[in-house]
Amino acid sequence: MTALMQAERLEAFYGASQILHGIDLTIARGEQIALIGRNGMGKTTLLRTLMGLVPSCRGQRLLHGDDIAGAQPDAIARRGLALVPEGRGVFGALTVVENLVMAARPGRDGRATWTLPRIFELFPRLAERRGHGGHQLSGGEQQMLTIGRALMTNPDLLLIDEATEGLAPMVAQEIWRTLGVIRGEGVATLVVDKDFRSLSAIADRMVLLAKGAIVFDGAPAKLAEQPELLERHLGV
Repeated sequence: MTALMQAERLEAFYGASQILHGIDLTIARGEQIALIGRNGMGKTTLLRTLMGLVPSCRGQRLLHGDDIAGAQPDAIARRGLALVPEGRGVFGALTVVENLVMAARPGRDGRATWTLPRIFELFPRLAERRGHGGHQLSGGEQQMLTIGRALMTNPDLLLIDEATEGLAPMVAQEIWRTLGVIRGEGVATLVVDKDFRSLSAIADRMVLLAKGAIVFDGAPAKLAEQPELLERHLGV
């Protein structure tokens, strides 16, 4: 498969503290990758670094073969990367439609696969709540809106931090279903979540972080064959 994004020898810092240590990661077009690890191991920092939100970093980041080191987040977004952050960041004073439309733009190739009708097809609940303010939505509805808003940028790669954290089981299942639809449209995803079983079911690869370094990168079935690794780094 063709490489969509590559990180080589990636390091990231918050002040004097080094969070990421020599990360090497390649993401192919349309690939679905689960990023796992205990709290505080660097998962969120890795997503933010790929998005250009951590200014103190070293190493190479390539998107579509272009070096994006030093590029601002908005420039990186225009090249096909989108982030669904932990905490969602919905604009509470804006309606569902306004939250979505403000993010709308064609993809890197000029096409707009993800439009307002397409998002409402993906998330019928948002269509029902289209005139409601962001602050009026439930946590699950806000997560749907945040994913929909990211898709409205028509990305090639979607980074999702804590996909189902705090959501009711039925809503979480809806999010997992949605990720399957997104994959079917050829969008690559790098997903962080604590639901190991669900991640294993949807992912092409599992990437396990421990203390800011990758300790496993491979198929879910291969990781399942290493129970000592799972116990040591996940408590599974």
